[in-house]
Amino acid sequence: MADLKLTDVAKTYGNAVNVLNDINLDIETGELIVFVGPSGCGKSTLLRMIAGLETISGGELLIDGERMNDVPPAQRGIAMVFQSYALYPHMTVRDNMAFALKLAKKTPKEIDDAVNHAARVLQLEDYLDRLPKALSGGQRQRVAIGRSIVRDPKVYLFDEPLSNLDASLRVATRIEIAQLKESMPNSTMIYVTHDQVEAMTLASRIVVLANKGIAQVGTPLELYERPENEFVAQFIGSPAMNLLPGKITKTGSQTEVSLDGGGTVLSDVPTTDAQAGLGVNVGVRPEDMVPTESDPYVFEGRVNIVEALGEVTQLYFEPVSKDAAPVIAKLAGIHQGLRGQSLRLAAPAAKTHLFAQGRSLLYPV
Repeated sequence: MADLKLTDVAKTYGNAVNVLNDINLDIETGELIVFVGPSGCGKSTLLRMIAGLETISGGELLIDGERMNDVPPAQRGIAMVFQSYALYPHMTVRDNMAFALKLAKKTPKEIDDAVNHAARVLQLEDYLDRLPKALSGGQRQRVAIGRSIVRDPKVYLFDEPLSNLDASLRVATRIEIAQLKESMPNSTMIYVTHDQVEAMTLASRIVVLANKGIAQVGTPLELYERPENEFVAQFIGSPAMNLLPGKITKTGSQTEVSLDGGGTVLSDVPTTDAQAGLGVNVGVRPEDMVPTESDPYVFEGRVNIVEALGEVTQLYFEPVSKDAAPVIAKLAGIHQGLRGQSLRLAAPAAKTHLFAQGRSLLYPV
């Protein structure tokens, strides 16, 4: 369908409020790109700038090589699905999906063909004559998506489309969006969400936004396994990655770190002699920590809170040492009777991350 290129894109409100700076991003035809980040990071603002609903304060937006900064939204070849369904309550499903085509003065046959195709794709054929009030929340969102499909746009934009749905509907509709993308492999889609599960399961690549810019871009597993900085390390994954302060005591292809709260970490992150004694934060994901009775161990503490979730048990530790950071461990299966016990935790060297001044040592400046 279309590729997009954002070069040094910025957004400023008035002369004082700067929201986004130096956004550089290439999106290829057929990708499903997901924007994630904390509230207020500018992910919806960036989406609206692409749509033309917000002006671009600086930089350049290209769609299929054409500059779009000053092109009206209706002429950008973009369709947008909003957080609210924004359906016309007095129109049937059929009329809601056909409305934009009627405004474009398409023929009745073109309109019927487009609406019927979208209804088949979204399994809405039995609901075409219903009013929106007679539909569930998930069905209404599918109608909103169908209204985009009938226009056959160059780019589909989704602005947190599942946030108003309950948990079960959110899962079902997420699967439907994934199936829709598979049925439209050449369609370019940009999706905004604050939900990590949506980002990890839907995205070709994830764009993590923070501090008015892009913190990292990569596939879901790249961001999970090789975060470039502490922000991404703690933002991707739930619960967040544990960060334990310490100093490098042995360098080489395998690095040894002595932790401030006691314990020793071995990491497969390579270091040089010049980094000996460097203060670092050791990152270990909760699911990579396992109980141990031997050395080396990463952490020792008393279990303060136990969350039994069935498939996993989450342990929240009160550190033995006042210098040690609090830690969460995520153990597979059911573990009973651990509250109040003191445990040692270990982690594989291949699963430990090293950060200095907030940045991973795997990505030297």
